[in-house]
Amino acid sequence: MAPDRDDVERTPDGRYLVVDGRRWRASDPGIPDTLRAELVAELMSARRAVRTEGDAARHRVQDAKVALGERGEPWWDEPSAAGLAERMVATARVLLRHRPEGTTCPSEVARVVGGESWRPLTARVRALVHDRTGGGELEVLQRGEPVDRDARGPVRIGRGPRFPG
Repeated sequence: MAPDRDDVERTPDGRYLVVDGRRWRASDPGIPDTLRAELVAELMSARRAVRTEGDAARHRVQDAKVALGERGEPWWDEPSAAGLAERMVATARVLLRHRPEGTTCPSEVARVVGGESWRPLTARVRALVHDRTGGGELEVLQRGEPVDRDARGPVRIGRGPRFPG
């Protein structure tokens, strides 16, 4: 399924794309364009990786689809705590895969998941990432160095030693 495009038929409510008579969930329209472009680019990269690596790369497609709102809990419904956490973690992983040498800001993850209502989600993203540091998947960084939950000021999300590539 191709990413959302203006020339693809949609259901009247805009929640689904219709391709050859089959419905596919549309991406969350609340995702800012610059971040959407990164998520879609990583989705396309992940799909190419599935062709060459097979099942070993399917987790990348899943993460990108969840981050875009095409899988997981529907983006138009109020998310459960578990659904919100799943989408936040998937978004962080997708952005970090797209920026292999870089990091992402908790606010970028919150903007993808929360659309225009992203600000209150930033603290939740930060707490969720701190919860993931124990497993080695993600790190919370300040000035390039890992910090604990008590760190004050701006932080970045980085790849942990066990980041799922």
